[in-house]
Amino acid sequence: MGNLLFKVSALTGLALALATPIGSAESTGRGEVKLLTPLMPYPRQIQPVSADPMRLDANSQLCFAHAASPKLIAATERFRAQLQRQRNIALQAAVDCKKIADNNAAARIEIVFESKQKHIDENTLAALDVSREFYRLRIEADKVRLSAHSDTGLLHGLQTLSQLSGVGENTSGANGISLPALEIVDYPRFRWRGVLLDSARHFLSVDTIKRQLDGMAAAKLNVFHWHLTDDQGWRLESRAYPKLHQTAPGGNFYTREQVREIVAYAAERGIVVVPEIDMPGHASAIAVAYPKLMSAPGPYQPEDRWGVHKPLLNPANPAVYTFAEKILGEVAELFPFEYVHIGGDEVDPEHWEQNPQIQRYMQEHELADSHALHNYFNSRLAEILKGLHRKMIGWDETLHPDLAPTAAVQSWRGPDALGEIARAGHYGILSTGFYVDQPQYTSYHYRNNIIPAPLEFDAIQPGEKWQTWQFEAPRKRGSAVTGSFTIVESSSGELRGVMVFNGKKPAILHQVRRTGSYTYFRLDTWMGPLRARVNLQDEALGGEFIVGNAPYHPTGELIASNNQESKVPTFSSGSSGTAALNDAQKKNILGGEAALWAEMVDEHNIDLRLWPRTFAVAERLWSDKELKYEDFLYQRLSGIDQWAETALGLQHNIQQTDAQEKLFPKDLQAEALAFSAVLEPAHYYHRHHEKSANETYSRRDSLHRFADSLPVESMALRDYRQLLDSLPENSESDFTRTRVLSGLESMQRAGAAAEILLNQKGQLSPEVQQLAEKVQQQLELAVLITERYQKQQTFSESEEINIRMRLAALKGMHTEVTLPAVYVLERLLDQLQYALTKNQTK
Repeated sequence: MGNLLFKVSALTGLALALATPIGSAESTGRGEVKLLTPLMPYPRQIQPVSADPMRLDANSQLCFAHAASPKLIAATERFRAQLQRQRNIALQAAVDCKKIADNNAAARIEIVFESKQKHIDENTLAALDVSREFYRLRIEADKVRLSAHSDTGLLHGLQTLSQLSGVGENTSGANGISLPALEIVDYPRFRWRGVLLDSARHFLSVDTIKRQLDGMAAAKLNVFHWHLTDDQGWRLESRAYPKLHQTAPGGNFYTREQVREIVAYAAERGIVVVPEIDMPGHASAIAVAYPKLMSAPGPYQPEDRWGVHKPLLNPANPAVYTFAEKILGEVAELFPFEYVHIGGDEVDPEHWEQNPQIQRYMQEHELADSHALHNYFNSRLAEILKGLHRKMIGWDETLHPDLAPTAAVQSWRGPDALGEIARAGHYGILSTGFYVDQPQYTSYHYRNNIIPAPLEFDAIQPGEKWQTWQFEAPRKRGSAVTGSFTIVESSSGELRGVMVFNGKKPAILHQVRRTGSYTYFRLDTWMGPLRARVNLQDEALGGEFIVGNAPYHPTGELIASNNQESKVPTFSSGSSGTAALNDAQKKNILGGEAALWAEMVDEHNIDLRLWPRTFAVAERLWSDKELKYEDFLYQRLSGIDQWAETALGLQHNIQQTDAQEKLFPKDLQAEALAFSAVLEPAHYYHRHHEKSANETYSRRDSLHRFADSLPVESMALRDYRQLLDSLPENSESDFTRTRVLSGLESMQRAGAAAEILLNQKGQLSPEVQQLAEKVQQQLELAVLITERYQKQQTFSESEEINIRMRLAALKGMHTEVTLPAVYVLERLLDQLQYALTKNQTK
């Protein structure tokens, strides 16, 4: 890991955060460290320099050591504007360093272009190379020297310097700030680091997109994946097929001039734009405008429902390929980057299978099934793109043995699928685990492994106890989650386990513990983090899977065990589908993308959903793979939150404030903020499934509810939530008791719920009133359970039954919102009633 973290006794002039990752399972193992905050993504190397800190003020000089490009000049202007907003320091425009007099005592920021590389087209994959994004930032008493091999590297260095400058009061620009003497050497781990924005489902204005591009540039993300068409709308102006954009919902689409404006805006910030034009599925908008291109006769109506729909382009119709040629030709005119995304996902073959013309066409072309027909269609698209000097990207479903060799594949199905892509010799891009439209804890995204890892599980030994349980967890939309898990107990009583979801490869269970009749474990899944509390005492499975922050209720049965003399299960990593990737295959993985699908995202909450969480995704794609310490992440995230708002103008905090002002009367705004701090929107797709079961699951469903005003996770309760993992080992420690009290204090601060209920004067919506009542009930239970836990006094049987009934009423979703502390209270109660009783009877 080199100098990823460093220990230094004094770095003056900049606020320092102390982190002590000793004794943590996520620890880097380097003991006590002092580290600069906030820096995200965290640099590859930071070293202190033997020099005094540098004073940065309005007299400091910004200069170029070499002739500067328009892109670099524009970047220094943005840096100056950021510094003015951050610290009220007004630097003069950058000049030629040679024009600064030798006797000028002011410190300077020298920008040095030192590339020896040959020219590369900035709109090719070759330009997205880690060496071209390298930069070196050295701060000494009299100057800052920023050097790089390309303009892009210099842009990255300026963003790091902006973060180092921090935020805060500086009433006189002349007073300036101090920058620590240090040297940063930095470059990315992966060359493809993207964000997908979905303008099809909810239209996003040009200004909103530009603001997200500013955030991307600050996070050193370099690919803007622009989802422009889908069932619910075609948002790109077309001269050849004007009905496409003329039938766009609300009349909202992007003109050719606006597209060029956004592409240029991105390019100035070192970002390429990849358009996504969905074919042959997700084509309802095409069907409405040009029904003769489709595989079924229709009629077709504008689609505003979310989900997978049936309309498909007709691969047997020559007019479809004329359509593709003209549309992709227009796309190539507007988007200079060499890759175009054609979607290709979620193709329901029903209309193909029911169309006699298409079935004859398949026979004539010796296409065995719909998968082969789909690949045939994709091959035709790849040839069209080749003629336009472009290459194709598609989602997982486009992977086929005969897929065009130059095609890249983006994975929404997870690391198993990404491994298949890499082994097949195609470039792969990961989005599973980075779906930021799904509310998820930032730590979940941060733990996401881009390179698929082989299973490492100790084989079951003779004499060890084991059980394999089959489960089924119903969902309100879609099929149930099914699979099995195996729990193994060693001769010393230690537990370990493996879960196998049907259709997926085995995954290790973490922190397997047993308290009373309940077994606990956790693992990260494609749905999000899963925490299990299951009863394995009988042959029928009971309990809960908390997926994200809301429960599924699995049922199942014991299907094998050592007591049944069953065959001992094995979980091998040796097969071609599960073995580790070799070096050549790893190079096929370009990187990843944060995906912000827009079923529940619009202009009013996009920043609140995207930032600052996406900085953590950016760090996973940029920084050293060994940087895994989550407490360190959260320490910096709070600082980045403030910096991104002040320096960049991101609106995540403003959007929360604006939403709450519409939901609460003016005299209850402070209470509303405290009240919100102990609540979270339901994570994963729980909200989508709830709307699907109880509403229209469409654009008609409101996005102005209380759930839409909430940040993704309660930072106030983060430390408390960690008790779900630490309690089994630390139930009686002072550290655990301190956390318990801290969590109670956080909930007491949100005792504002009582104030809200007392003073609402009939101004609250029924859903907010219901939530306030439940928050108040949770606080009452928290006080009761915490008091007993601190005293280590168990409840009587009747008291316990009553408390568990009250806790059960608080679980799950309430108007699409959850109370994340309720599961911690349940675990505290389990620990108190079962573990304490067991200890007392020894």
